[in-house]
Amino acid sequence: MSAMFSALSVRNYRIYATGGIISNTGTWMGRIAQDWVVLTELTDNSAQALGLVTGLQFLPILLFSPFAGAISDNFSKRRVMLVSQSAMAFFATVMGVAVLTGHMQLWHMFILAFLSGTASAVDAPARQAFVSEMVPKAQITNAVGLNSASFHSGRLIGPGVAGLLIAAVGTGPTLLINALTFVAVIIALLAMDTSQLAVRDRTGPRGKVREGIAYVRGRPDIQLILVIAFMHGTFGMNFQIFNALMSTEVFGKDVAEFGVTGSVMAIGSLAGALLAARRDRPRWRLLLGSLAAFSGCTALIALAPNFTAYTLLLIPTGLFALTVMVSANAMVQLSVDQAVRGRVMALYMTVFMGGTPLGSPFLGWFAEQFGARATVLIATVMCGATAVLASAYVMRHDQLRLRFRARWPRPVYLVRMTEPLPEKVT
Repeated sequence: MSAMFSALSVRNYRIYATGGIISNTGTWMGRIAQDWVVLTELTDNSAQALGLVTGLQFLPILLFSPFAGAISDNFSKRRVMLVSQSAMAFFATVMGVAVLTGHMQLWHMFILAFLSGTASAVDAPARQAFVSEMVPKAQITNAVGLNSASFHSGRLIGPGVAGLLIAAVGTGPTLLINALTFVAVIIALLAMDTSQLAVRDRTGPRGKVREGIAYVRGRPDIQLILVIAFMHGTFGMNFQIFNALMSTEVFGKDVAEFGVTGSVMAIGSLAGALLAARRDRPRWRLLLGSLAAFSGCTALIALAPNFTAYTLLLIPTGLFALTVMVSANAMVQLSVDQAVRGRVMALYMTVFMGGTPLGSPFLGWFAEQFGARATVLIATVMCGATAVLASAYVMRHDQLRLRFRARWPRPVYLVRMTEPLPEKVT
């Protein structure tokens, strides 16, 4: 099997990935349907309401992820996921039934978004750390990349299908289909050979949240990755809002075109995920260079003259956004001790996705005050500044040194690797 798909040679991971791509497709269908319900059925195209729903959906990650990480380290990750996936399927069913029967109100959506987010907060650290139980360490980066490829394959297919389904049968049935796709992951988890999972011995003392925090406190390399993840997740990865506002307010498009934006962006994201899956171990220059490139792309889409240009620019934007995400995720997973991996990944998910409850309502308010284009430019400014400051920090600590050499017919910039940031401080 080629290096790009080597993790699929592991039976348990192959089963898991199959269920994952079905569920991910449904998840993106559900997100498009949920956003469309908020914008067109519950409000009169209110960006602020959409921002609040998005914020409430991610608020539990900010509140509960550290505790969910402790649960992940103390109990079977597979069993934790069986419970969390079942809960998400239940809440998705309730949402679909409420919309289908005409009983959905905006405050109902707020509550369901928060409850679904709570189940997701429990699921996320277990799902992230579960990769290391399914595949050998040498294939972790590949598996992380393929997980992202699965997620963005769903993003490629789901929004377009959602747009067609919403136009044909409405938002209620589309939300119910999303609920049904959670069953694929549940079946995959039940079908695994548990004897082949590299499960850590849990007969020792129970891990506590503060132990994960103390571990990260002694790791400046992980601290820097968490800062990058926070800025990228809080201000950069808000395309649920960016695409909705740019499609409807700036370019005057309907649900079909709105769905297309997510699918087109997923082309770049999928390409980025597959390229990431080929790498054995991501490096700082890849992470920081991708963040800088992503910032440049968001500037271009904010200034796009028409819908076609905007949509096409989403392809490189998605590629660099995904490269940042996979690189950061893999760098953390490959450098932490297995005993605290669940808690550290919980902290990672907290800072990466937990900033959304802060960023989304602010971006919704900002969009209503200053417009959609100015809102997208926030991602450019914040992520660009992070790339510059993080690069300066890394170079100051002798991880990278840039040298300029004048050569005819063109000058050359050389990047020299020196001593890495300390992985552990004892």
